[in-house]
Amino acid sequence: MKYVNEAGWDRIVRVVLGIALLYLGWAGVVTGGWGVFLKVIGFVPLLTGLIGFCPLYAIFKVHTNKTAA
Repeated sequence: MKYVNEAGWDRIVRVVLGIALLYLGWAGVVTGGWGVFLKVIGFVPLLTGLIGFCPLYAIFKVHTNKTAA
């Protein structure tokens, strides 16, 4: 993507968090409504970490990537 507003450490944290949430939901560690919630919500940090762009950061004009300033 042309515009990246996340630093490398931020992206790593998001990918790890997304994978952890998806694991909790898909592996059956958390079941029921919370499991479905984790399955859906886990994709958000995973995708933003892989892409490097966070829409909320853009709305609030926040960036952890120092070169994006």
